Amino acid sequence: MVEPVSQNADEDGPERPEDQERSGGRRGSHRRGKSEKKRSFWKELPILIGIALVLTILIQAFLAKVYMIPSGSMEATLHGCPGCTGDRILVDRVTYDFKDPSPGDVIVFKGPPAWTENEIAPQESSNIVVRALRGLGSLVGFAPPDERDFVKRVVATAGQTVQCCDDRNRVIVDGKALDEPYIHWEDPNHPVQESFAPVKVPQGALWVMGDNRNNSADSRYQGGGGPNGAVPVDDVIGKARIIVLPPGRWGGISDHNPQENAQPVALGAPAWQQGLPLGLGVATAVPVFYGGRRLKAGLRKAAGRRR
Repeated sequence: MVEPVSQNADEDGPERPEDQERSGGRRGSHRRGKSEKKRSFWKELPILIGIALVLTILIQAFLAKVYMIPSGSMEATLHGCPGCTGDRILVDRVTYDFKDPSPGDVIVFKGPPAWTENEIAPQESSNIVVRALRGLGSLVGFAPPDERDFVKRVVATAGQTVQCCDDRNRVIVDGKALDEPYIHWEDPNHPVQESFAPVKVPQGALWVMGDNRNNSADSRYQGGGGPNGAVPVDDVIGKARIIVLPPGRWGGISDHNPQENAQPVALGAPAWQQGLPLGLGVATAVPVFYGGRRLKAGLRKAAGRRR
């Protein structure tokens, strides 16, 4: 008697050549699928780059931006000296949405009209590609920023009176000599800064100066100096926080408050004014002396007549 063949005999039995070809075909198609996925990465790469650029623009527009230091006015806190690699700094754009800048903060700001009205505008290349590359480089901090953006340190704020200097060559704010350990002297043998008359900082403005005190076009000179040299708070872009490049310069940026340990000073008057009290004393001593003698003599005569 012949036993019936099970319906699953084909599945349980040895694989036929046709089945091997079919399964091999399936494995081959699976391998081809993997290779296609690898190739699809290159199709996605431009999209990834585009997303990264958009995120970079949004972050730098609203949260933080990288700036390149183009000059030496903030030496040695920030490098920008001729012939050296300029520092790239990360500027916090959020902090000043909640408070105003404080003394000692290193800030980046748009040059107000008094600072830029006499400047020659930077020459733009006529090549669209060059301009686009420069703009992109500036955006991510690998090219100099707009030449009308500045970086300085806040020395005094609205309502304060600032002047220079006391007998120890220190800037004075509201009658107190500032503590400024960050000042850089290009000539260590001549650590003297140019004096200027008292200036009351206008409301809504800041008095800013460079750490490289004798090589900085700051509030002392811009707009002719005085109140015109002050920077409106509304023009402040953000607070310089970190040096991000070059790698050897990585680190935070000092925001030492020069007013915290300021020392009261007695402001000296010019020599000719200091001599006024003595001259006045001598000038009045003579008439007072002789007037006293005459008064005494007159009193004696009056007393003699009564007798």
